[in-house]
Amino acid sequence: MPALLSLYRHLNPGDPAMEPDLAAGRFAEMLVHPGMTVFVSAVGETIGSSVTLVIIPNLTRGGMPYALIENVVTDARFRKRGHAGALIRRAFDHAWQNGCYKVMLLTGSDNPATLKFYKGCGFVQNKTGFQVRRPAGI
Repeated sequence: MPALLSLYRHLNPGDPAMEPDLAAGRFAEMLVHPGMTVFVSAVGETIGSSVTLVIIPNLTRGGMPYALIENVVTDARFRKRGHAGALIRRAFDHAWQNGCYKVMLLTGSDNPATLKFYKGCGFVQNKTGFQVRRPAGI
């Protein structure tokens, strides 16, 4: 877990550090959460990249679940070496093995290289995404 938290600093460097007890509790929840898988690639003793996949049960599409990819991150020292792409392909395989009819991903990046990367992984940019953030003070 400490290695994963260190990696996540590359994703959102402005996020405050989590208290160790809170981080341990959240990680324990993630490990037992049905349908959630955290894929990592190791570079020696370091986690070089990570992808989180969540499989969500569904009552449409004949009951076939769908999946969501979140927290795609690669340590800056290991970028452009295929780590994240390999993890995304592994996440796709896991989703298909679990009967998912689609895998979705949202990115907050408008960096052309990032968008090209996701397209190169097989994603098609053909939907409109929306989000709402938790209001301050709630």
